Amino acid sequence: MSSSPVPLLHGRAVVITRPAGTGASLARRVRALGGRPLLLPGLSLHAIGDGATRAALLRALRAEVVVFTSPAAVRYAAALAPIPAGCVAVGVGQGTARALRRAGIAAPLAPARQDSEGVLALPALQSLTGRPVALVGAAGGRGLLRETLVARGARLDEVHVYTRAAPRLDRRHIAAVRALPADARVLLSSAEALHNLARSLPPEAWAVLKRAVVVVSSERLAEAARIAGFSRMALARSAGATDLLAAAGGDFTLP
Repeated sequence: MSSSPVPLLHGRAVVITRPAGTGASLARRVRALGGRPLLLPGLSLHAIGDGATRAALLRALRAEVVVFTSPAAVRYAAALAPIPAGCVAVGVGQGTARALRRAGIAAPLAPARQDSEGVLALPALQSLTGRPVALVGAAGGRGLLRETLVARGARLDEVHVYTRAAPRLDRRHIAAVRALPADARVLLSSAEALHNLARSLPPEAWAVLKRAVVVVSSERLAEAARIAGFSRMALARSAGATDLLAAAGGDFTLP
């Protein structure tokens, strides 16, 4: 899937809901396109650094195929143990693939479609009966990936190297949300981030956020946004930054 051309944002407010500490690069891209980024983390990530987790990771890294569910999974795993250069590593997106290259994997596998369905379509994950496959990430999420790998007969070894939690939003976050204009765009990173923001924001701030146009990368996220109360949506070609920003720069496309 090729990326979409990215139009200028012309002062448009763009809300970035990526986990705390991970949205700075995307914010710089928003500014470079003339937009106004608002970092509103929907998740907070925390490492699991105990000896038992390290031992489990070392075992998992010996699997025939090792699937990393996010850039954070790569980062926290590499902090626990070096990822072997010869590891057949799969990233659930181009961001994860870049993290794997930084960790020493020269040619990680990554799908053009940057989600669980895209990963499951990779040739390396088709004939899995009796083969050891590892899934490295956090508890919860990626249920489709986990269930399908098991259904295909893989001997699945799942290792959680970090945890996800609700974000800690302060008064500055809440004030910035209350001041958002109606044409603001909300880049939705995950359904879990959406649910956390619904619980963490005061009702009046949440109501303002829901008036914005939410940018989603899949029908699954679009449905989660509809259930949460968003009525205007833009569908991006993928979860990659370029495609999300291309959708943010255009008119909303879904009723």
